[in-house]
Amino acid sequence: MDSQVLRDETSWRWRDALPSLMDFVRIPALSPAFDARWDETGHLDAAIEHARSWIASRDIPGASIVVERLPRRSPLLVVDVPATPGSTALGTTLLYGHLDKQPGLDGWSEGLGPWEPVMREGRLFGRGSVDDGYAGFAAITAIEAVQAAGGEHPRCVLLLETSEESGSPDLPAYLDHLADILGTVSLVVCLDSGAGDYERMWLTTSLRGLASVTLTVSTLRSGVHSGMAGGPVASSFRIARALLDRIEDPKTGEILVPELHANIPADRIAETEAAAATLPGAWQAMLPLQEGVVLDSDDEVELHLLNTWRPSLEVIGADGLPLPADAGNVLRPSTTLRLSFRLPPTVDAETAVAAITRTLTADPPRGARVTVSDSEAANGWNAPATAPWLANALDAVSDTVFGSPWRALGVGGSIPFMGLLHEAHPGAQFVITGALGPDSNAHVPDESLNVAFAGRITEGIAHILHSAATSM
Repeated sequence: MDSQVLRDETSWRWRDALPSLMDFVRIPALSPAFDARWDETGHLDAAIEHARSWIASRDIPGASIVVERLPRRSPLLVVDVPATPGSTALGTTLLYGHLDKQPGLDGWSEGLGPWEPVMREGRLFGRGSVDDGYAGFAAITAIEAVQAAGGEHPRCVLLLETSEESGSPDLPAYLDHLADILGTVSLVVCLDSGAGDYERMWLTTSLRGLASVTLTVSTLRSGVHSGMAGGPVASSFRIARALLDRIEDPKTGEILVPELHANIPADRIAETEAAAATLPGAWQAMLPLQEGVVLDSDDEVELHLLNTWRPSLEVIGADGLPLPADAGNVLRPSTTLRLSFRLPPTVDAETAVAAITRTLTADPPRGARVTVSDSEAANGWNAPATAPWLANALDAVSDTVFGSPWRALGVGGSIPFMGLLHEAHPGAQFVITGALGPDSNAHVPDESLNVAFAGRITEGIAHILHSAATSM
């Protein structure tokens, strides 16, 4: 396969896909967690149909395009492309993306908005542009480019789901449903991950897990004027604060529950050291820190590990607390906090939830009523060792496409799909990458896709597909 021909084919096909990607941005396809009536509003169905229609228009030889609809599940688009005749690869290459979106939110910059695509200075602004609407377009473009350049690719199955932003609750049922169709998966390509910079291909080699619980502390049956009860009765907030101190060191942020920690593999530490050397000062530059705020470590490697292999806690919601403008001098009866823990990739999330619950509910201070409810648990993922053929392919992509060496790093977020696939196909190799660069603003206002970088990622995936078909 001629690399220059592949580049030319990828480039024009990627540009040709952009108008349809812009139209996709216009669809307010909120994930089911943010649109309980998604089956009535029809936006997820519209996103599925938009992708299906565009892929069908490409007229890829032998491709099967099916919309799967299990009862009470959000829809899934499955595109099955047969291997090229010269492919020697065994098994299926599974390519993954999602079509559901986060809420639009207020606060977009002037001239920008969540549902109106805007091209500005080489970036496509709009909700779902980079997370993760571009993925399906990139995957199909890579397959087309390989074929047009005379290369080979394995059998490729593209899955585009519509519940990822809700934690992929519907995906396990679909994986069971499609098990016979998928067969043995030998390579997984996911385009829903991040990039440390726009100079090279970045691989995600680990993902943190997630544990969430709701903590409620109650000391009174009803509110009482604070002038009457303040002092004799412990405030529910004070008790909640004391309970949180059992979980997290308030000075350092260190999580104090042993079950939430894991040993960090040596290869992940080595990758992190290389990434930290490549991206000096990344955290200070990337985060919108208030003036004067310092990070929890001044060691670059440790900052990355804090985000990828160490547990952390955030209070993401509260109840029982009125808005300041509505607050009266009342000793409130209860305080409810929603606690979200990020877990190291190899920690069992259910075990973590059980340990959190025990720690919070044991021997409540002052005899307060303490309950832990609404628990959620999702395991993280740690990639298998990179096979020689894939390492060689990544080196070639670095030389041919980017001119800079590829790097690998863990990601502090979660993609539940990866753990599910690894369990089902333990022999598979994983290429978890994407265009989510440091300023792409996924989930917040001004989300944008670096169009040129996404094109290079697409070209890189095309090279990897050819290598999988001829070297795996």
